[in-house]
Amino acid sequence: MAGNSSRGVADMWDEAAVRRPSHRGRAERVTDHSGGSAEPGRIPGGGDRWLLVAVAGLLSFVAMLDMSIVNVALAEISRDLQVSAATAQWVVLGYQLPVVALLLPVGRWLDGAGPRSAVLAATAGFALCSALAAAAPWAGLLVTARLAQGVFGAVLFVLMPVLALGSVRPELRGRAMSVPATLGPLGAVTGPAVGGLLLDGLGWRSVFLVKIPFCLLALVVAWRAMPADRGLRLPRARSLLDASLVATGVTILLVALTLAAGDSRWLVLTAAAVPALWLWLRGEGGRPVSGVLRVPGLPGAHGAVLALATGFAAMAYVIALHLQRDNGVSATATGLTVLAFPLGMGLAGPLGGRLADRYGARPVAVAGAAVTACGLLLLVPAGGEWSPVDVAWRLALAGAGMGLNGGPTQALVMGAAPPERIATVGSTVQLARSLGFTLGPALATAAWGLAGPDHGARAGLGLATAAACLSVPLLLLPARRRADVAATTNAATAAPN
Repeated sequence: MAGNSSRGVADMWDEAAVRRPSHRGRAERVTDHSGGSAEPGRIPGGGDRWLLVAVAGLLSFVAMLDMSIVNVALAEISRDLQVSAATAQWVVLGYQLPVVALLLPVGRWLDGAGPRSAVLAATAGFALCSALAAAAPWAGLLVTARLAQGVFGAVLFVLMPVLALGSVRPELRGRAMSVPATLGPLGAVTGPAVGGLLLDGLGWRSVFLVKIPFCLLALVVAWRAMPADRGLRLPRARSLLDASLVATGVTILLVALTLAAGDSRWLVLTAAAVPALWLWLRGEGGRPVSGVLRVPGLPGAHGAVLALATGFAAMAYVIALHLQRDNGVSATATGLTVLAFPLGMGLAGPLGGRLADRYGARPVAVAGAAVTACGLLLLVPAGGEWSPVDVAWRLALAGAGMGLNGGPTQALVMGAAPPERIATVGSTVQLARSLGFTLGPALATAAWGLAGPDHGARAGLGLATAAACLSVPLLLLPARRRADVAATTNAATAAPN
């Protein structure tokens, strides 16, 4: 399977383009800044397909929207379907757990899959599961539909940066990658507001139906704009075993971190994930993943993604508690205040992509991480006398830094990926981000408890700031010599699928 089967999404979609040299100087400069290896393939004809970049952004928004939009409907689902609150919670967990747990095996599988077939199948499956969830007459069917939707969601999460990367010339990579990198997080933070409006006006089933028109639009565009490919291939039995191992380990890790947000002693449970993950890393499925993570530029960028996600999640958790518990701010005012962060992120995201295309991905990513750290640092002295406006402009500054950082960091990661392992690298960076979003509240809770009620908010915000500051040197880690790059890349791409 290491021959033809390892060349699917990686081709994206022109095999000859992998061997062609960069087009003029700017493309080469962007590649150098990204620490890249060989250029990933391009679509036939050499034209830029911004419509496909828009599809990548739209599906990123929809997939991340589903992470949070259902939360506000759980109480009504519990009443309407006559189930307990704990059972209703599985409507959310049923989506989130497979999305995170299956990222790595999905990335390995997509390295040998046709991109058009994968996009069409994942989008159609995601839409179908949304319809089944909306029509579910009882909780069992609803949770089952959400579990299946999580599987398709994992495929979308891995595919979207790959789709954006292969749709434009290398010198426009930063601009293209900023689209899904910005719209994805915006979907997550706007989910509760959108869900609340739909819930009040149309009922809980509408929070599932709202995504279907966007999926249908993406299906039409992908069907018409993407060239035919070799189709999909069924996973091998060994691949299914590897998938079960990594899914078990990641699920235990995710559950432990989620529970630790309420009680930091649950962090001990993370040790239970070690055996399954160790067996996976020692096996056929884990070796290619560990191989690409040794490619120069990738370890530091992954660490930076994890650190920034941890800092953001810790900050969001602490600020919401601080405003309502310590400052007596209403839930509505708190929600509006926190929206300053995605507002700053949305405004700065396109700018970050343009600057990366002009000056290189690495310096812009570093600058964005530094701005985020500054915004969070300014939040640390937060006290009871601060108004929502005092908090909002600092959040907007931190959000602008995240917007500047998102697209360039994604371009840095995907540009450094071996062409045969594009989807694998896409899955590893998504996993780093997801774990950071879960780790942040757990660490903030621990810091708050250790510092006590009087200083808990500052301790949590200090932790968030430290995480963001850590991302700066991680992004500055130097690449190794060209000979080392080639040797590591060859070792990573030689592993079988």
